[in-house]
Amino acid sequence: MRSSLNQSPITLIENARFLTQDPQNPVADAVVIVEGKIIALDESAGRFQNVEKIDAEGAIVVPGFNDVHAHSVWFGQTLLEIDLSQSKTPGAVYEALAGALKHEGSEQLGAKPQWLIASGFNPNLLEGAELEINKLDRSTGGRPLLIKHNSGHAYTVNSKALEIAGVDPRDPVEIEGGEIVTDQDGLATGLLDENAMRIIQDILQPEASSELVQALERATQHYVTEGLTSVTDAGVAGGWIGHSPREISAYQAAEIPTRMQLMPTIDVLHNLSGHTSEEPGYGIDTGLRTGFGDDKLQIGPTKIFTDGSLLGTTAAMSEDYQCCSHHGYFQGDVEEMRGQALRAASLGWSLALHAIGDAAVEFSIGVIMEAIDSFGAPSMPHRIEHGGVVQDDQIKRMADYGIILVPQPRFIREFGDSMAEKIGVERTNLSYPAKRLLDAGMILPGSSDRPVANGAPLKVMEAFVNRETETGELYGTSERITAAEALYAYTAGSAYVTGWGGKKGQIKPGQLADLAFLEDNPLEVASTSIGSIEVVGTMVGGEMVHGKF
Repeated sequence: MRSSLNQSPITLIENARFLTQDPQNPVADAVVIVEGKIIALDESAGRFQNVEKIDAEGAIVVPGFNDVHAHSVWFGQTLLEIDLSQSKTPGAVYEALAGALKHEGSEQLGAKPQWLIASGFNPNLLEGAELEINKLDRSTGGRPLLIKHNSGHAYTVNSKALEIAGVDPRDPVEIEGGEIVTDQDGLATGLLDENAMRIIQDILQPEASSELVQALERATQHYVTEGLTSVTDAGVAGGWIGHSPREISAYQAAEIPTRMQLMPTIDVLHNLSGHTSEEPGYGIDTGLRTGFGDDKLQIGPTKIFTDGSLLGTTAAMSEDYQCCSHHGYFQGDVEEMRGQALRAASLGWSLALHAIGDAAVEFSIGVIMEAIDSFGAPSMPHRIEHGGVVQDDQIKRMADYGIILVPQPRFIREFGDSMAEKIGVERTNLSYPAKRLLDAGMILPGSSDRPVANGAPLKVMEAFVNRETETGELYGTSERITAAEALYAYTAGSAYVTGWGGKKGQIKPGQLADLAFLEDNPLEVASTSIGSIEVVGTMVGGEMVHGKF
């Protein structure tokens, strides 16, 4: 031990207040780092000689933030595509598209210049108005158009795009688990819900590895400016959320400053041959599965989509939506989805089931309970992603079985008014829970679903605490948690959920030296100011990857 320390650089961070997230030692004043790990705090830090000192200039230092549900390639692409996030009228959308045509060859046209590709579109901002396909046609000058909705569960396209996809706008085909939306005359409007998006993805994908690398590098360089040191990509390599069968190789090729965990979609898993004495395999070629990798890049659970979204009223509910007389739908045959999930679990995969409506949550709980009863609890916990509506009895069963729920409170800040309109006041009190999870003894992680919503961790933490909609209305205030609970969720909570509890997420000897340096204390500022705190530095594995130190 002594000779190793003598050979390795020793870094001492001082003049800081460390919020350790270790209940046994919640605050520290000095930290010593060797070979990317924390080895000493406070008085123990003083025994080291010949240290390289970092003066933190009075910063508040917390464990690096960990977003357990984001989409990095998708987010990186939004930084290259036409931005419709501020377009609040159909006219503004048409103008943005027409304006992009004047910048031929610019980055704004994205990696496929023959197409116009736009991101960040929120149809709920149009206040009842809808895009018209004939006006989209005129605005795009004969070019095929793809508008990605920020929900991730819908596209809007023009007539040229439908033509390329082989769809007759006068007589569109029916698609299981999705819809080519039509008007009262049976004509395609250009809106593609859920699995209907695949008709466009089949044209534009697989995407080139060089495009994926570029998107990843842009995304992760942005992450570290917000104190993010670990991110889980919730669905890669296949399905309608993937970009290429070679997507994982792009993470190996890219210069990425953050730690990454990847969820291959269930679409990627397939039968694997082996020795005649073995049961048939089911997974990725070579037999890779949950847990493979290291602290920089790792395979996580397999991602399974069971339903859609609240914004698109495609999430599977037990009762009708408030706004319309239907209760959504599942994305596939429930018995087929159950069979896939159980087969994956039987062969070592942890499960991450996207479930927003309470009917989908019920289905997912049943599948995971059956998996645990049959095959035991996995080393990396099974998860349910989102939980747009979750009943009390469902939380009890999740707690009993150690199932993780991964909610996104930032949805409330950005889409709360629209969600409340669709599900009604009663169900907003059951929507994207947090306090009920903690009260039940469950571990709460931090996540954003970026780029569906703003993914800055401090802004998500503020949403955990305030639960206010875009217009300041309160949304399920009984689910509010404290700033301290929100900070723990985004650090130690996330580490546990991703299988890294005790190895990162706390400022504690033996854990990875991933740190975020903040200009102010999120536990002491007004709750409405948490999201405005500046991140003045970010460290990953003992190396500064952002900031002034």
